[in-house]
Amino acid sequence: MRVTAVDGTVAEAVDEGTGRPILVIHGGMGDSSAWSQVTDRLRDRYRTVRLHRRQYRLDLPRPVTMAAEVNHVAAVARTLDRPVVVGHSSGGVLALEALTADPGLYAGAVLYEPPVVIGEPLGGDRLVPARAALAKGRPGKALSIFLRDVVRMSPAQAAVAGLIIGRTGYRDRVVRQLDDNDAIDALGVRLPAYAKIDVPVLLIGGDRSPRHLAERLDALERTLPRTRRLLMHGQGHGAERDAPQRVATAIAAFVETGPA
Repeated sequence: MRVTAVDGTVAEAVDEGTGRPILVIHGGMGDSSAWSQVTDRLRDRYRTVRLHRRQYRLDLPRPVTMAAEVNHVAAVARTLDRPVVVGHSSGGVLALEALTADPGLYAGAVLYEPPVVIGEPLGGDRLVPARAALAKGRPGKALSIFLRDVVRMSPAQAAVAGLIIGRTGYRDRVVRQLDDNDAIDALGVRLPAYAKIDVPVLLIGGDRSPRHLAERLDALERTLPRTRRLLMHGQGHGAERDAPQRVATAIAAFVETGPA
């Protein structure tokens, strides 16, 4: 799917299946393939549309604001009939901003651990060493710092992830990951705006995820007027890869019982 947004740029997504529409927004470092294991399990019953986020489109210039990303989400959503929007990680923050900007376009939302700002900035000064590493041509090191100090992975896990990413084609997306964090920080605390979202929302978290993500879900659960929460035991922040059937089942159940 290719759709022209209001600013003239073209939004891109993978459009599969038929039935009630589900619009999927991937998280950091990803692309439209990131959630394919989940949508493969849904597209026999639903129309699944996986957005390739503007923030991670290397064919489009950076930096990319959250508002610019919302334009792409809205452009795709307008071609659908009130989709349920599924947002993972920073894609969950984007989903919240899309719901705030154009509430009538969506029937509901499934949000998997969006790192919304609830107090101090998400990255702030913690990103300075990562930017410095990037400036020295060390994207893997920059990502390791980001994962350790912002995502709050263990130092060992962050180091391994950075080493792997630094040697793959994904290294070019590291600067976009840091931009993505900056775009979230630029929003500040948006909980009062999110309190006006009047569609059903399912919040998903894993009991092995970093504690700060659960705290952010706590804040959203207190804020959103029509929400319920699902804790995925034995999972962390990547259940779309590690337990795609469980994630697909949760989304399908919400689509059938949650949205109006």
